[in-house]
Amino acid sequence: MKVELASSAHALEKPMRNRIPHVVPARTPAALYVRMSGEGQQYSIANQTVALQEYAERNGFFIVRTYTDAAKSGVALKNRTALRALLQDVASGKADYKAILVYDVSRWGRFPNNDEAAHYEFLCTKSGIPLHYCAEPFANDDTPSSSILKALKRSMAAEFSRELGDKVTRGKTRLVRMGFWVGGPAGYGYRRMMVSADGKPKQKLKDGERKSLTTDRIILVPGPRKEVECVRQMFSMVIEGRLGACAIARDLNKREIACYGKQWTDVTVRAVLLNPKYKGWNVWHRRTLRLGSKRLPVASEHWISKPGAFAPLVDEQTFDRVQAILPTKADRSWTNDDILNRVKRLLKAKGRLSEDLIQKARGMPSTSTLHTHFGSFRHIYQLVGYRLPDVDVFRGCEKMERALRLRREVVRQIVEMFPQTFTVTHLPHRNRSILQLKDGTMISVLLSRVLRTLRGAMRWLVQPIPAECELVTLLCRLKPEHDGIDSYYVFPRIDIRFRRSRKDDPWLAGGVRLKHLSEFLFVVKATQEQLAIKGCVPRHNSVRL
Repeated sequence: MKVELASSAHALEKPMRNRIPHVVPARTPAALYVRMSGEGQQYSIANQTVALQEYAERNGFFIVRTYTDAAKSGVALKNRTALRALLQDVASGKADYKAILVYDVSRWGRFPNNDEAAHYEFLCTKSGIPLHYCAEPFANDDTPSSSILKALKRSMAAEFSRELGDKVTRGKTRLVRMGFWVGGPAGYGYRRMMVSADGKPKQKLKDGERKSLTTDRIILVPGPRKEVECVRQMFSMVIEGRLGACAIARDLNKREIACYGKQWTDVTVRAVLLNPKYKGWNVWHRRTLRLGSKRLPVASEHWISKPGAFAPLVDEQTFDRVQAILPTKADRSWTNDDILNRVKRLLKAKGRLSEDLIQKARGMPSTSTLHTHFGSFRHIYQLVGYRLPDVDVFRGCEKMERALRLRREVVRQIVEMFPQTFTVTHLPHRNRSILQLKDGTMISVLLSRVLRTLRGAMRWLVQPIPAECELVTLLCRLKPEHDGIDSYYVFPRIDIRFRRSRKDDPWLAGGVRLKHLSEFLFVVKATQEQLAIKGCVPRHNSVRL
């Protein structure tokens, strides 16, 4: 009987146990932060992401967000858009995750000062979102041993950057002394020529092009004949006419000789007249920018130079004579009274004043000198008692205001069309609004205003903001009076300085024209897919697509 009761009790108990639900441990939402230092590390981001995903799977995390700094140095925060976005999300309380997964200490940063890396980690920990260094042999649990190891790792990461900087400097110094160009644009009057390791010419490189092999080298060769002649004329004007940089710039602009499509200024003229490459010298290390510090000039005795490296555009004697003349012109000290007296004489002679008149007048200081002394041309007008006609005051302002209103209207329309997809944000330390998708992708909105040629033909000026040139870009070509949008184009990026675009410019084929603004989201998504297939990620996007 006892056996039967026991077996009955056991039979009743078994179904009860089956009714107890199986409790699944809660998984913690986490964000990934990944970074690579250079374009050559094309698989670094993918490798880090896979390792972090495996760590998350093993340790009970699920990934809700990824912050990516592609081709960003770890020595400074200012260019690391994704890390700044992460810190902003954490500090504002908007973060939808409870942990941050980083591959190792060096991916968080190679800051020269260890306290900087510790400070950024402290901001996260203070907000209740700890960091996990997934590939390190220690747990980031604030024990004395882990704190010591972490500090040691931070020092090693910073030391790696310092040693790498020394190696790069030594390598470039060797190449310069061999007569090779080691970076930067060729400059007006020159072009870059790619040569093989044994010095045989291969091809001239266009702006933005790079050498194909690491063993190839770059030298400078004379550019178009018109540019070479212009450079020689500039040196002759200094010697024969004793002209300064401002006078030379005015003369070149009067003859409609452009500098890369723009007017010459005293700064661009002096950049030619003072650069030793125009006498055939290869000179490097005139300024230094080490480990994210400010750009500083280097004393001339520490420059790295190689005489006779390139074909000179002027002979060495001419170049040296110009150097002896120019400083006396540059060192002239202008007083406020002297400048104002010259402006008054110009007003008396012309009966009116304008920025263009002042810039073209002989004997006037440079624009930079005027701004240094008075801040603006309008202030100069007030001091000499000149009042601009109302039509001149408001004509330019009204066009500018119309353009700004149109840009705000375009941004507003997109957000209203896709309220669940787009938000309005801006890049750090900037007030210019840009669009942002939920996944963090940032999109620049660029207006292209209309210019008229001498024959009256329309050209659209495309001049991207440097900080936004690598973002997906909505290009809005304005109508002639800037009172509406003529057409919309979506580009994966616009990485040019500027362009005067014709109505049917072949360059526009690099983008997708929108029939209506309602197509914007579809085209942006298609552009993202193309970039993902090509392995291209806009640098300023905080999230990898």
